[in-house]
Amino acid sequence: MTYSGQRLPQKRSLVTALPGPRSEALTARRDRVVAAGVGSSVPVYAADADGGVIVDVDGNSLIDLGSGIAVTGVGASHPAVAAAIAEQAARFTHTCFMVTPYEGYVRVAEELAELTPGDHAKRTALFNSGAEAVENAIKVARLATGRSAVVAFDHAYHGRTNLTLALTAKAMPYKAHFGPFAPDIHRVPMSYPYRDPAGLTGAQAAARAIEQIERQIGADSVAAVVIEPIQGEGGFIVPAPGFLPALADWATAHGVVFIADEVQTGLARTGAWFASAHEGVVPDIVTMAKGIAGGMPLAAITGRAELLDAVHAGGLGGTYGGNPVACAAALATLEVMRTEDLPARARRIEEIARPRLSALAGELAVVGDVRGRGAMLALELVEPGGADPAPALAKTVAAEALSHGVVVLTCGSYGNVIRLLPPLVIGDDLLSDGLDVLAQALRTHGR
Repeated sequence: MTYSGQRLPQKRSLVTALPGPRSEALTARRDRVVAAGVGSSVPVYAADADGGVIVDVDGNSLIDLGSGIAVTGVGASHPAVAAAIAEQAARFTHTCFMVTPYEGYVRVAEELAELTPGDHAKRTALFNSGAEAVENAIKVARLATGRSAVVAFDHAYHGRTNLTLALTAKAMPYKAHFGPFAPDIHRVPMSYPYRDPAGLTGAQAAARAIEQIERQIGADSVAAVVIEPIQGEGGFIVPAPGFLPALADWATAHGVVFIADEVQTGLARTGAWFASAHEGVVPDIVTMAKGIAGGMPLAAITGRAELLDAVHAGGLGGTYGGNPVACAAALATLEVMRTEDLPARARRIEEIARPRLSALAGELAVVGDVRGRGAMLALELVEPGGADPAPALAKTVAAEALSHGVVVLTCGSYGNVIRLLPPLVIGDDLLSDGLDVLAQALRTHGR
């Protein structure tokens, strides 16, 4: 199946070993001028990208099963998005919405009020990154409630700023040696069905977390609960059914703001516009970024009007927040998602991929778990004969897949998860080819 916006041939093609000579030359230049703390998952340099492929500087065409970490859901150069960017840039690239506002910002806010869960009155503020969105959602919750404590979860990832690092659970490479972090952040257990005690239900896992909140913090001190409906960097952990609704109900009953961090899960990625919707959860505030603007830097918080309107004028914003070019890209991206029904396409990707991944779990003892929703799927790799994490294997499998022209990413608190985040516009044949390569890499190294 072919989807619109595919300018480049949608096939895997290698003309050099990876990395090729031009990529190696760029790495040598990079090492002289780019900070060592800025890492890259793969050692090849992009020259072009479209649909489900990335073409590197050596002319190799790679299958993209990462989407720039769930960003290019509509592809990296969809013509409608590219045209909207060019048209807006030809008019003006910046005025600062806080100085001279413009319609694009308002239109994005209107779209998000319609798309996010719930039919209550909503307000939106725009920013540049997911971390900014999460940080500002917490600012809103603290001001609106008059409380300061914030609850996050084991395995969480919410960003790399000081406050969002306090929320993030993993030390390396994110938190190590960067403290001290923002105070009054508290961590409680997540529902992790693969590693929880056998038979623990979502409701029981929620009760476990709530008991700890009430005992260690006190409900009347909590401003917000911040949670990814499906955890991203933590390992694509899908909580057991009932976990999210129980937490949301508890938050409502105690005047706690329920913040759904949908930076990675939002905007059609999981087969719904937002992952919260899979269990009928209506968050008080939703944070968004990544897939919202087809690759342009844009983020948003959309939430209950009474919460966001509690903030005094000037309390939210930023020089570049809601940049007009990024807003134009977002409007075009959301229209592509509608017209091409990309939530349905995400569900179709799962229909193709999940049976193949599950078959690998039945064939190979190193595949401990298959999980995810829509076009957000993962394999947790373990040592044979048990559930001990196998991070070295995950790294080896990803490198093997790359050597054959397929980009896959790893993640997880233990570094042992292979995650799949293909562009939502990837064709069936290209997706199948990528899965073939991944399966062979697992068979080669995982027996």
